[in-house]
Amino acid sequence: MKAVRYHSYGGSDVLVHEEADRPVPGVGQVVVQVAGTSYNDADSGLRAGLRQDLLPLAFPHIPGLDLAGVITAVGEGVSDWRVGDAVVALLPADVPGAAAEYVAVSAEALATAPRTVELADAAALPLVGLTAWQALFEHADLKSGQNILINGAGSAVGGYAVQLAAQAGAGVTATAGARSRDRVRSYGADRIVDYAVTPVVQALAGQHFDVVLQLAPAGPEENAQLVGLVADGGAFVSVTTPGPQDAGRGVRTAHVFGRSDVTQLAELVARVDAGELVIEVAERLPLADLATVHARAAGRFARIAELAAQVEGGDLAERLRADRAAVRAPASAGELAGKTVLTP
Repeated sequence: MKAVRYHSYGGSDVLVHEEADRPVPGVGQVVVQVAGTSYNDADSGLRAGLRQDLLPLAFPHIPGLDLAGVITAVGEGVSDWRVGDAVVALLPADVPGAAAEYVAVSAEALATAPRTVELADAAALPLVGLTAWQALFEHADLKSGQNILINGAGSAVGGYAVQLAAQAGAGVTATAGARSRDRVRSYGADRIVDYAVTPVVQALAGQHFDVVLQLAPAGPEENAQLVGLVADGGAFVSVTTPGPQDAGRGVRTAHVFGRSDVTQLAELVARVDAGELVIEVAERLPLADLATVHARAAGRFARIAELAAQVEGGDLAERLRADRAAVRAPASAGELAGKTVLTP
């Protein structure tokens, strides 16, 4: 089969579209013919080796955390799934991923795919949808009647966060630029703050929110300013760079890494099929273009990595200084915006 693999940590140029052995299902596994996977900045972090102390990879490694496809083989001990079932999953980061024609997956990681969208497009749901759900309801404990500021609402996570927060009965203030403003408003945001016109903290001076959800890369100073917009006893939740550990005033801070949860993923799928949750796909490309997609995202990812190193320091900062080529943005690479789905 064809797959995209990398044989060492490094920049986008280590990704190679090549022949690989087709997987067979182990005990408790199924093999899925991939309809689509999608790009996440987490894929770049793994490829660059910035988290190898926490998630070391075995080479060659096939990336691709998001999966949508159809089961083609069922392993021993699997009784809940059949050949021909359409499924979605968020795969563990340290196993062979979905950037291939076929992938072996633990049956316990699977949820039934949505029926109302193209199967490949369903690959744009798992990681970012779960991250939004977990940030809002596990970490922020968002309730009906509360007010939330979603900073970076035009991002892939932001689109789901606005929809889910609005459906939960929260008042939603969202930051978005001209490119995403109308889309974010259509998702249910009550108020849009154009960060390109007025800095967010200045535009919202004197206002306070039960929850501030930080989805934009930021340094310690900007995060501290955003924490100032949280009401006493509220929550500051970030999926990018963490906020201060001790914010005072009873404000809780949390740093979120999306994880697989089949029950939550099935709920997201049900909302898609009910017409309550929109899956937004910016572009669809062949899997052979994955290295180009990583290159186009390199500028954004480099900023995220540098800001994270400023906040966290330690091993991350040392690793970033040691191998800056791993997060280098190629001069010829165009910007990547929105969610990109790749199909074998």
